Amino acid sequence: MEQRIIIIPTYNEIENIEAIIRAVFALSMPFHVLIVDDNSPDGTADKVRELQGEFSSQLFLEVRTKKAGLGTAYVHGFQWALRQQYTFIFEMDADFSHNPEDLPRLWEACAVGGADIAVGSRYVTGVNVVNWPLSRVLLSYFASVYVRLITGMKIMDTTAGYVCYRRKVLETIPLHAIKFVGYAFQIEMKYRAWAKRFIIKEVPVIFTDRTKGQSKMSGSIIKEAVFGVLSLRIKKLFNQL
Repeated sequence: MEQRIIIIPTYNEIENIEAIIRAVFALSMPFHVLIVDDNSPDGTADKVRELQGEFSSQLFLEVRTKKAGLGTAYVHGFQWALRQQYTFIFEMDADFSHNPEDLPRLWEACAVGGADIAVGSRYVTGVNVVNWPLSRVLLSYFASVYVRLITGMKIMDTTAGYVCYRRKVLETIPLHAIKFVGYAFQIEMKYRAWAKRFIIKEVPVIFTDRTKGQSKMSGSIIKEAVFGVLSLRIKKLFNQL
């Protein structure tokens, strides 16, 4: 039986977590949700446990001992979802920057459109970003230009974090080898899939910056992306990817 699960990593998302969970479960298409929380001191996990009383068969929670980065949270979630035999596995942020209404479109691109990966793309039809300062838009847009130049991928939004995977993609990629935490993680997942000739399709979405909570962006994440792309390309050249 086909099953769909959305992995949502959290750290101090108490202001958003209930609303995003309810928004997903209000969709006409059924989804399950796995929250991977990094032991948030603001009580995010406690709120999820409370909601599990209402959504016991749809909502799941994994709590890690400390804040360990977005990429490792997704890998943790991927491995959990694979063990549970889910067919389609999604990435989505907790802060409504990714509109839950787009989830069925991402699923359709894979289940009906033949893609192995569907990327919710901010740049495939122009620049579809709301509430970001121009400097952030330019940083994100030209980061994808840089990635395409170095790697040869034809993906417009290489750092996108709104993604649907067929399970065979996550079974093929060596998840244990992925250590990046931010933009570089998103790039590496797409690059490894592209290198293995999986079909990647971009689905246009509108990205809206968070209105509640704090962004997790940092200089170290940007630095990791810049040098991480170079290391990925070198690994591929030496058949070590």
